[in-house]
Amino acid sequence: MIDAEWWEYDSAEELAEAVAGDAQFVIESALDARGDAVVAFAGGRTPAAAQALLAGRKLKWKDVTIVPTDDRLVPVQDKLSNVRGLAERFLPLGARVIPLTGGDLPVDAAGKAADARLQAIHWPLDFVWLGMGEDGHTASIFPGADLEAALSAPHRAIGVTPDPMPADAPVARVTLTKSAILGARAILIQISGAKKRKVLEKALKDGAGSNYPIGRLLADASQAIDIHWCP
Repeated sequence: MIDAEWWEYDSAEELAEAVAGDAQFVIESALDARGDAVVAFAGGRTPAAAQALLAGRKLKWKDVTIVPTDDRLVPVQDKLSNVRGLAERFLPLGARVIPLTGGDLPVDAAGKAADARLQAIHWPLDFVWLGMGEDGHTASIFPGADLEAALSAPHRAIGVTPDPMPADAPVARVTLTKSAILGARAILIQISGAKKRKVLEKALKDGAGSNYPIGRLLADASQAIDIHWCP
C-alpha cells in the first residue's frame, strides 16, 4: 500500500502557498543538516505560481542545486524548455541550476549525457517535486514503449520518446528515472482538477498493477508521499 497523504485547498492560491511552504521547509532542513540542498523541480505551468512564491523566500540559495525532473529535447531558450523557467527564476538568486539536456543529440545519447551530467551532484536528492498529466504520466515517465526502461533502468536519467506524442509538446524527452526519484528524502505531488484526482486515486490504489505510470512509480516508495490538490 502506497503511503500517501492528501492536502486539499479551496483555491489555486492556497495550494501554491502551501506547496511553496513545504518546499521551503525541506530545503531549509537539508541546509541545516548538510550545508547544501539538491532538489528536482517539475517544470511547466502547474508549479509556476508556487515556485514564484518559493523564489521570494529567504534561503541560502547559493547552497541549493536544482535540476528539472524532466525536460524536452529543445534548445534551452525554447518556450518548451523546463530548465529555462527554472534558470530564469532561481539563477538570479544564486542557486545552481543544472540542465538535463544540451546539444543536438539523439534521444538515447541525450539520456546518457544527462545521466553523466548528474554525476556532478550529490545523491540522494533531498526533494522531488512532481506533477502529473491526465494520462497518469509524471516527470516524463509516459505510457508507451519506454515506460519499462524508465521504471527499471539503474541510471538516474534516461531518454524517452512518448507514444503518442503529447499534442502540446510533441518532442522527445529526458527524464529522471524511478530509481532517482524514489531515492529522494521527500517527494511531493502537486495536481489540480477532479479528473487528475480521480486518476491519481486509482493509480495509488492499484500500485504496481496500475495502468498509470505514476502508480507503477510510487508502488515501491518507502517514504510517505505528500499530495497537494485543489479543484
